[in-house]
Order: sequence, then structure tokens, then C-alpha cells
Amino acid sequence: MAEGRRTGGLPRVLGGRYELGPKLGSGGMAEVYLARDRRLGRQVAIKVLLPRYTEDERFIARFRREAEAAAALAHPGVVSVHDSGTDDGVPYIVMEYVPGQTLREVLSREGRLPPARAVEVALQVVEALGYAHSKGIVHRDVKPGNVMITPEGRVKVMDFGIARAISGETITQTATVLGTANYLSPEQAEGREVDHRSDLYSVGVLLYEMLTGRPPFTGENPVSVAYAHVREAPVPPRRINPDISPALEAVVMKALAKNPANRYQSAQEMKEDLEKAVRGEKVAAPGVLEAEAEAPTVLIRRPPQVERGWARALGIGFLVLSGSLLLAAAAYYVYRTVARAPLVEVPSLVGLDVEEAKRRLQAAGLRWDIRNQYSDKPVQTVIDQDPPAGTRVQRGRVVVLVVSIGRAQVEVPKVVGLPRAEAERILKEKGLVPRVLLEPSDEVPAGVVFRQDPAPGEVALAGSRVDLWVASGPATLEVPNVVGKAEEEARAELEGMGFSVIAQYRFSERPPGVVLDQNPAPGQRLPRGSTVVIYVSAGPLPTETPPSASPFPTFSPTPSPTGSP
Repeated sequence: MAEGRRTGGLPRVLGGRYELGPKLGSGGMAEVYLARDRRLGRQVAIKVLLPRYTEDERFIARFRREAEAAAALAHPGVVSVHDSGTDDGVPYIVMEYVPGQTLREVLSREGRLPPARAVEVALQVVEALGYAHSKGIVHRDVKPGNVMITPEGRVKVMDFGIARAISGETITQTATVLGTANYLSPEQAEGREVDHRSDLYSVGVLLYEMLTGRPPFTGENPVSVAYAHVREAPVPPRRINPDISPALEAVVMKALAKNPANRYQSAQEMKEDLEKAVRGEKVAAPGVLEAEAEAPTVLIRRPPQVERGWARALGIGFLVLSGSLLLAAAAYYVYRTVARAPLVEVPSLVGLDVEEAKRRLQAAGLRWDIRNQYSDKPVQTVIDQDPPAGTRVQRGRVVVLVVSIGRAQVEVPKVVGLPRAEAERILKEKGLVPRVLLEPSDEVPAGVVFRQDPAPGEVALAGSRVDLWVASGPATLEVPNVVGKAEEEARAELEGMGFSVIAQYRFSERPPGVVLDQNPAPGQRLPRGSTVVIYVSAGPLPTETPPSASPFPTFSPTPSPTGSP
């Protein structure tokens, strides 16, 4: 049963186990939250179906299909699914939490990537998809928003929401075209049969965008983009970015072939060509110029000169008329959409609660897009905005709000058994603050961590303190033999080891100041700081007492002030 409810109506704890934290993002059919698995004490990400879809059996079925598809995949390049269920009518999927950012966020910030880095990302995506294909699963929605990149540079493919298993029947889409328009394969755009080669086409689009900073096809609406995938040829990427090698361009263009039979027939084939392109070797894909040279030539019979003249005149007239109409349409469009669009001032939103920021944007006639980010600021506080406050923009412009989701949560690493310096380094790299507590130990070498708190595997906030107990040396010490040594020498040795010393003196035939005996005896082990008694010679016992050196004091009466005895 759910334990209370959060703002917005969601249970605070799903399935009696998953405690919901801040929202990490949202998509067309679901929202994703950071959560804590109470049973295992670890961070997870939970995808929750949006309320407006919880009564729609089609979306519920699609949601369940995602859980089933991803749960069947166990690969380091695929975001794994741990659990799924329904709580109080809310379907949810429990996934591996992957810190980092999506490829979409990276491209929005950097524009395009260096070719070597773009290939590195593409290779990892292809490997993950190749594994899914080997399990009979086609993703069907490969796009930058579904590719996570961790701080270490590892790539993980996620969101198998419209994935389908390949069975005896080939995949078709009868009612709607699923996927994202910019990354659809031609067969998806036309509602035709889809297989693993459709995913490889989407990887080609992904790679094109990483290399050039834009997808191969764009348009005013999804329909025009889908049409371009089916009918238009992409501009060769080297015309946009000359840094791309001919071999890498050939890989991209082969992946973007309209006919699936002309694409890579497996993820492994594409992976091999990508690796060859990086090494500067010849790839299996035909070069762009080579492909153009091999294109069939269409022979046209030359008409008489007079016909050519009329044709040229008509053609020029048509071009002039068409150009004039296009210019007029463009001018009208600019007038309607730009010149007449009112300008509004972007309000100051940094420091506000995100809901208040949305209200102010709505009042100003502006839209918003949310980007979540870890910070020390309170959760749901706007920590940055773009454009900045005071900028004058057209009404309806999107303002990006960077919203705090609080301090990052990290899994405490195991540092027990490591040298102190290495343990401190590892914790600092995780964003944790080590505090060293020295303690003697007989079992652990000096300078080695033998206990930590919090324990390994627990989840802590970035910046939290981790206590380390480090061995300062042995807990017990072996008592040395100081018999026969001078008192000062014996005292210095014992105190230097950490013992406390008490000296007792005895008459002896031994010279004065020599240690006669000790307690405890040599070889025994005592805790550091224990007391060792040494018995020191005071010299021989006197045999006679000279009169002037009587050991007894002599008293003489003192008269009282009154004169009385």
C-alpha cells in the first residue's frame, strides 16, 4: 500500500518499497523520478505512466511491453529494469539509475562532436542494439534523448517503450506511426514492415547529427520530416563538416540508405566499418563520390534547336515566376510571424520555485522547458535560465529553466583495507568528504583503513562526511628488557615506546642508578600507555651513622611569647 501522497497525487512510496525523490525528467507518456529502494538501500530511477494515460489500455500495454522488453536484456550498454508493478492504479517501472546526461543535452550544449568522439558514442549504441537484436528485440525509437552518457563516458540505451519482439510475424504498424519524426526510418514513416535494419538507419541519423550538429532532414512539422526520410537524399555530411573523413561519411550514407537492403544488414557489420573508419582503413561502404559515379545515366534525345529555344524561354519564365511567388510568400510569412509578433521581456526567474516561475512565464506569454540539475540549492528552485532576465524575445518563445533537484546522491564506495591516502582520494572523487580517526590495531598495518561509516553500498548525499578509522599502529606493545640499564636510559626507552614509567629505589650492591628489576617482566604485551615499574639501585645499605649525620632530627625547645614553658 502507498504511504501517503506527494504533491501532484503520486504515492510517496510505491509498492511499499520505493521512496520517490525529485523528478528527473518527463516524456510523452511518462515521468521519471529518482527514488530509493528501501529494501536494498540503493538509488533507482522509476518511470511512472502519466495520469491521463492510466485509463488507456493501449498505453498501459505499451508501458508493460517496455518493462518486458528491457527486463529481457542484460547488457552494460542497456539501462536495466529491476522491477515493475502497479500501486493505487499507477503503473511504474523500476530501472537502473544512471547518473549523467542524455546525448540530446550534450548536443544542445556543444552543437556537434569531434568525429572520434561521435564514433565512440555510435559504437557503444550499435553494440547495445546488436545485443537487443540478438534477443529478437527492435528498439524503434533510437534518438539522442534515449541515449544516456555517464560522467565516465559510458553509453547506455534506454526507453524500449515502443520496442517489439520479432516473432513469426514481421512487425507492422497499422494505426499510427510510432517513433520520433527526425529519426524515423523510411519504412516506419510509411507504416511498412520494420526490422533491426530500421534501428541502424536511426543510428545513421544519430551519427549524422553528432558529426554535423543537425539531423539530415528537418521541416516545419513531423509530416514534412517523415516525407523527407522517404523521398529526399541527405546532404553528404562532409559538405557541412569537412573534418569528417571520406570513410566515415561513407558509413553514415550507407546507414541512411532508403532501401533496407542497401543498408548494413547487422549491427556487427556497422560496428566493423565504424572501427575501420576510426583507424583510417578502407570501409565496406562505398564512397559517396564513387556511388555517384556509379549512378545510372539517363539519355535524353536532343530536340531541334527551335524547340530548345522555346523550352529555354518557358523554363526561364517559369523560374522567374516561381521565384517571385516564393519571395512574396516569404515576405508575407516574415510579416505575419516576425514583424507583427510582439516582443516581451523575459522575467527574472532565478531563485524562484519552479511553479512560480512557470506562472510568471505564462503571464508574459512565454513557454518553458525544464532541465534538471543537481545543486546545493533547495529542490525545485530555478538556478539558471536561458535567455537571461531582461532579454526581449517574441511572445511564445521557449525559456529554458534549469531546476535544482538537490544534492546528488552517490553510492558510498568500499575503502576498508585500502591505504589512507587512496581511500581519501576515492571518496573525494565521489564527492564525499573523508574524516580520519586514528586508532591502534594489532590486526591491521599502520595507515590502513579498517572501518568506515556509512558502510559500503549505502546511499549518501554528495558532500556528506564519511568517517574512516585508520590504524595508527599496534594496540598492544611488547615490554622490552631494561634490567641492567641506567635509569635514564631505561626511562627513555620505555616512554619512547608509549609506556608510562614509575621508578622505585632499593639498596643494592649494584652501583646507584642501575635498574635491578622491572614489572611486568620483559616480553609481556601491554596496551599502549600502560605503566611499567622499574626498580633502581640506591647503592649499598649504610653500616654506621656518623654523629653529625644522625638520621634522626634534633629538636630544641622554643620559649612561648608569655615566658611560660
